[in-house]
Amino acid sequence: MSQHNPKYTGHKELIGTRFCHDQRINQVKQILHTALQEYQQKVTKITPPNPALKQSYDEMIASFIEYRGNKLWFPYIGSGFGNGALVELADGSVKYDFISGVGVHFFGHNHPDILNALVESAISNTIMQGHLQQNVDSLELSSALISASGLDHCLLTTAGALANENALKIAFQKRFPANRILTFNRCFLGRTLATAQITDKASYREGLPSNFFVDYIPFFDEAHPKESTDAAKNALNDIIRRYPNQHALMCFELVQGEGGCYTGSHHFFTSLMEILKANDIAILVDEVQTFGRTDQLFAFQHFNLQSFVDIVTVGKLLQVCATLFTEKYKPRPGLISQTFTSSTSAIKAATVILNKLLNENFFGANGKNAVFHHYFVKQLKNLAERYPKYLSGPFGMGSMIAFTLFDGNEEKSIKFVRRLFDAGVMSFIAGGEKYPTRIRFLLPSGAISFYDLDKVFAVLEETLVAFIQEMEVT
Repeated sequence: MSQHNPKYTGHKELIGTRFCHDQRINQVKQILHTALQEYQQKVTKITPPNPALKQSYDEMIASFIEYRGNKLWFPYIGSGFGNGALVELADGSVKYDFISGVGVHFFGHNHPDILNALVESAISNTIMQGHLQQNVDSLELSSALISASGLDHCLLTTAGALANENALKIAFQKRFPANRILTFNRCFLGRTLATAQITDKASYREGLPSNFFVDYIPFFDEAHPKESTDAAKNALNDIIRRYPNQHALMCFELVQGEGGCYTGSHHFFTSLMEILKANDIAILVDEVQTFGRTDQLFAFQHFNLQSFVDIVTVGKLLQVCATLFTEKYKPRPGLISQTFTSSTSAIKAATVILNKLLNENFFGANGKNAVFHHYFVKQLKNLAERYPKYLSGPFGMGSMIAFTLFDGNEEKSIKFVRRLFDAGVMSFIAGGEKYPTRIRFLLPSGAISFYDLDKVFAVLEETLVAFIQEMEVT
């Protein structure tokens, strides 16, 4: 596995390098930073909507719904400005973004270091990099991801679902003619034609044709670790015996984010992976959501699974998505090609983000992910103890946290999340359909402080108490 990470800074004789470092460009950056700092001082707390903007905002929302042909989950249209975890909407309101675009804005809104990357991308010659034209930025990012993961190869792409699509193609080609996939109950892999077939939600594939076979096994149960591990091993062995040599891969979410923030264990995962290795079935770890959010850069490193993984996908907070894989699974020419691998702005931002993750104390027992997790979870546990009839949990790890409200009732959970939004805090749901619905937070750990956590929790508790009282009356 690769361990090197050469740095490609650009040769000083290149015109592009000299242009990027021109003193006038540096002056532009400084002016932008000064202006950004000035305006961010105006976005420092939760603010209600401006009544004068209500009519125009309602019209904007109605128009957007009409254009899309479907509802918006939140009545959210941003102004394009924010300050860390705080974001301004086009109705003049300011809210705490504690779902971070379902995991995208880990470093919050208008981060000054990312601003520099966006300025540099704005003066670059290509908006989108791809199959025929990739700049040195793509090379640098790919090298950094290979070095950080310990895997051998890296394919950049524009979305997590596409990263998983590429992973599926790689595994299927290697294991041809195998046409079955293994995964866990509650799994989420995406919403494309292929990944929707794997995601364990019937509504995501309603009306879609099936293009391969998927077998599900039970996930880890923290309350019954031995029993759930044995049940999963038995199910895996039974399925493999039933369909010998027909499985190309098994998909692992080490923390089931969309499923409800369910977490596995080292022993659970290795028990299954040993069976898969014995049967030469590829091990795909989907880290589109977990990447950067545990006490290691990769969740497979947190669970010490380095010797097992064959293919890993990343995305969301990185801005660019990628499929990483070992030499054994290198695809033959022609299998994977993309007009766009990503935008230059996303690639440059991803390089900044990766460097910050690796060098600014996010990982380990005392890293920001763990410290903020413990602080927020402690408050949620205290809340659950005061209202045990209504709230259970919390669940998850790192910056992925969830709790169950009203025994997982979907309708009440959605109503509560929307009440919380109106009060100035953005969260989201997870689970649902045949599983309990949970209230979910994806903490923007790169943009928050304990002060922010206290403010958010105060709103959360106030909203919860009012909601419980209302539900009791009705």
